[in-house]
Amino acid sequence: MNDAIRVGMADYKICHAPQKILTLGLGSCLGVILYDASTKICGLAHVMLPDSKSITNNSNRMKFVDTCLSDMYDELMRESVNPENLVAKVAGGAKMFSKDSTNEFLNVGAQNYVAAVKQLAKLRIPIIAEDVGKTFSRTIKFDPETGMLLVKAVGLNQYYI
Repeated sequence: MNDAIRVGMADYKICHAPQKILTLGLGSCLGVILYDASTKICGLAHVMLPDSKSITNNSNRMKFVDTCLSDMYDELMRESVNPENLVAKVAGGAKMFSKDSTNEFLNVGAQNYVAAVKQLAKLRIPIIAEDVGKTFSRTIKFDPETGMLLVKAVGLNQYYI
């Protein structure tokens, strides 16, 4: 996985084929890829929390689904991506805290996923593949040349979506 652009937690990056892009350790965090197959340009966001309006005095817009996806979308538009060609792939959003609890307030992963679905609908970007939920962390690597997203999880076989 050393040949790829790395996206850290609470960040996003843009990638042009033939480069690949990856992020590590998606527990309750969510990895969101926005991809244009015609230009082979993509963005990958690693978001931590669903809503920037729920926390005051926060200087990092990339922590939040709403602001990070909006900023990444704007940068993709500056890269001459056609918004009508954009599709999304989503991975992560696991239930990492209090796995046995029925308290959904503690299920940040599910909240991140719901926020991403809402934000992508607002941007009119369809989700074409997802691997979300459950109780394990994921590492993902996206290839904008092929449009394939590799998902790896400790103790499980790697797979593509």
